[in-house]
Amino acid sequence: STGLCRPLPNHSATPPELNILLGGQIRYFFWKNRQTSTQSATTTTTSKTTVNVDTTVPTIETIVVITTAAKMISNTNPSTPTESPSSIPFNRRAVRDREMQDYCEGMTRRLRMTTALALALVATTTLPSIAASAATSVRVSGTVASTITTSMPIVRLTFSRAVNVGDLPQLVTTPQLATTWQKVGPREVQAVVSGLVPPAAAYVIDLPISLHCNTDCRFGAVRRHSASTPAGSAWEQQLLAELNYLPATFTSLSPQSDPAAQLAGFYTWAYPRLPTSLIGLWGVGNDNVIVRGALMAFQNDHQLATTGVVDRTTWNDLVKAVRDGQKDPRTYDYVTVSEASPETVRLFVGGKATFHTLANTGISVAPTPLGTFPVYLRYLTQTMSGTNPDGSHYADPGIPWISYFDGSSALHGFIRATYGWPQSLGCVEMPFASAHTIWPHTPIGTLVTVQTS
Repeated sequence: STGLCRPLPNHSATPPELNILLGGQIRYFFWKNRQTSTQSATTTTTSKTTVNVDTTVPTIETIVVITTAAKMISNTNPSTPTESPSSIPFNRRAVRDREMQDYCEGMTRRLRMTTALALALVATTTLPSIAASAATSVRVSGTVASTITTSMPIVRLTFSRAVNVGDLPQLVTTPQLATTWQKVGPREVQAVVSGLVPPAAAYVIDLPISLHCNTDCRFGAVRRHSASTPAGSAWEQQLLAELNYLPATFTSLSPQSDPAAQLAGFYTWAYPRLPTSLIGLWGVGNDNVIVRGALMAFQNDHQLATTGVVDRTTWNDLVKAVRDGQKDPRTYDYVTVSEASPETVRLFVGGKATFHTLANTGISVAPTPLGTFPVYLRYLTQTMSGTNPDGSHYADPGIPWISYFDGSSALHGFIRATYGWPQSLGCVEMPFASAHTIWPHTPIGTLVTVQTS
């Protein structure tokens, strides 16, 4: 087969120029249009040849064929003889056939190039519109949980049509939370927290209301919602116990690869003979003074503000300390002040009463507050000043070994003629030597219990 140059029978049914220049199915199609068209046609005359073209078929193939045929005919040498092949002598006919064959093959290549160019033109016109149609916008509706936990989804979205969950962008929160999209239906997904979240933290969540996809997907307009994490005292207690800041130890029932993850477990007292005044303050999962004091001690050790409240920075440091195994090497120390006569101060180190001394508490018009308080401020020495009950002012320089536990009330050394009964303006006074012994055991966060018994 020679493509367009393949001869067809019945040469006399078409003009000689088309017999020579066109062949195969394209020539047959072209000539059949001339023979069978019954509609209005356009007449083109080229090199003494009339060709009827059906104007009701404006396809790209027809245009290419007609254009190429016209070019080939117009490029034919006008002097080319048009006599019947049977009238040409054998030698001349053989030469002529060879020339026509070469010429026809050249025209075939030109036709193919023209067709390829036309197809490329069509592609450059249609492909951008196809790409543009691929860009889609999807309506989104959703809900946001007011409380953020690791066990429940924080956002649930419903789309106006099915989406690929792998194409969705990251959920935006402030501060940013690590989240993962999960597919829950053909048009529904939910976002779950994939990392640890600090307790009692506030967040702003951007809830999308539209999704735009082209080469990638992005959320459009959003509505902002507020959410927060629960107080999480149980989790906070677990981490503090793992770091030895509590008088209790934590045992996990299901060990995990991440020691900072919240686990199911139980607590046991770290010391066998703790005073009942301390044991009565403990409770699992509630915010109690033992936990606040332990957290203040942790914050002080990590150069954080000793607020006794978990913020994002404190939480991150807690998690890091647990993962790094940075345990508190100290024993758990505790101080009690008894207003029973005689008044005394008792120091417990690691659950054992290791020291006691006579002391003075506040007089009736300026009593020492009752209760349990964590030490929040300390001085080696200070000038203590204030107002006497009669309205006069006092300023006592050189007061040593001071540990403030509630407002202006503090443990400290003070010289008196006697000790063991109320004489101060609210502080707990001790002999200098006794205050010096107790002061190293009252770092920030150490609990001081003042009781009547």
